Amino acid sequence: MCVHTVEGATHIATLEGRSMVEYTVAKAADETNQIDGNIYVGRIQNVLPGMELAFVDIGIPKNAVLYKGDVALDDDVEESRGSEKRIEQMIRAGQTVVCQVTKNAIGAKGARLTQEVSLPGRFAVLVPNSQTIGISKRLPDGERRRLRKIIDDVKPEGHGLIVRTAAEGVSSEDLARDVESLTEKWAAIEAEVKRSSQPRLVYRDLDLAVRVLREEFNEEYRAVIIDDADLYEKVRDYVLAVNPELADRIEYYDRDSEDLPLFERYFVHEQLHRALDRKVFLPSGGSLIIERTEALTVIDVNTGKNVGSTNLEETVFRNNLEAADEVARQLRLRDIGGIIVIDFIDMETKAHRDAVASALRQALSRDKTRTQVFDISELGLVEMTRKRVNEGLLESVSSVCSVCDGRGFVLDTGLESPARAGVR
Repeated sequence: MCVHTVEGATHIATLEGRSMVEYTVAKAADETNQIDGNIYVGRIQNVLPGMELAFVDIGIPKNAVLYKGDVALDDDVEESRGSEKRIEQMIRAGQTVVCQVTKNAIGAKGARLTQEVSLPGRFAVLVPNSQTIGISKRLPDGERRRLRKIIDDVKPEGHGLIVRTAAEGVSSEDLARDVESLTEKWAAIEAEVKRSSQPRLVYRDLDLAVRVLREEFNEEYRAVIIDDADLYEKVRDYVLAVNPELADRIEYYDRDSEDLPLFERYFVHEQLHRALDRKVFLPSGGSLIIERTEALTVIDVNTGKNVGSTNLEETVFRNNLEAADEVARQLRLRDIGGIIVIDFIDMETKAHRDAVASALRQALSRDKTRTQVFDISELGLVEMTRKRVNEGLLESVSSVCSVCDGRGFVLDTGLESPARAGVR
């Protein structure tokens, strides 16, 4: 993981070997856009029964959105999300609520909230005022049974607990320490909430660079290289506190003493420019064309220079297999979310279609962001979704062109009205 700081932002590139697989931009002091994980005291502004949602003032310029399914039910904890109660019976305008941001504001949409607050730690997630108990499904059965016995001893009274994948192999003492830290943090949040009912921030999640490490960093990482001394100290202190055996993998990259900037040394800039291009080349000569629209992202698969050597069906099949693997990598790298439609080249054999769909699912299994993939249709299309939490890579490193307004073309002067053309 390479972490590069510039004025007002931190850029984080994750590489597998020499290949970049993720790129994240954290903008400094961003109180309105990168707020996921933060906890607020909010005030219900208005409730819309027809949309089953409410707009909530959390102290930032744009109101956030609280959907019916994310409203906490105080009167009956056994009642499920599928409650027959209407949203106007659950909350009312002017009511004060404690809520957590689960999705940043994207475009014209406000941030998404939930009243089901959770505090993530290194090994566990604390779910305050809940009876929830859970263990990551990624852990093997034997490890899940071991951790289930430990939970009974470390679970705090009155709160729920979810054990994370990172807890594999950790001792009961380490898990108990993590849970105790989270419990103390929640007690401090409760005290801050009681101080005033004004809409405001009461808990800020860790800096994005540290948060990425909390979610990702494990023994599989060879190093985390940081070119800012202050951030290096902050990250190293965090790793020493939660995972001291990995602290020596946090490295400082001194810009003054090195010949090349960090991102040039690891070819990040070169790969970043390729990740912003609409065309992606496949190893055998085929290509992908990636087009973003307001409603969805469309990916077209082409054979290009890949002419094969046996027959058309085999050539198309091999090209589609390559494309499936690259599509999964590009979705993760570009952080594309929402609805995605992939136009694979038509295959006559059902076994080939099933194999390509299976290859796509297998490649997507490496992506920590939740995805759902449907089978290839008769037209060769795959419909899928990828959870959207943040703005995509393109939006995070660019701004809309003021000349073409993001359309990618400029109208001929003769087609414009005299006023727009500057004619008086």
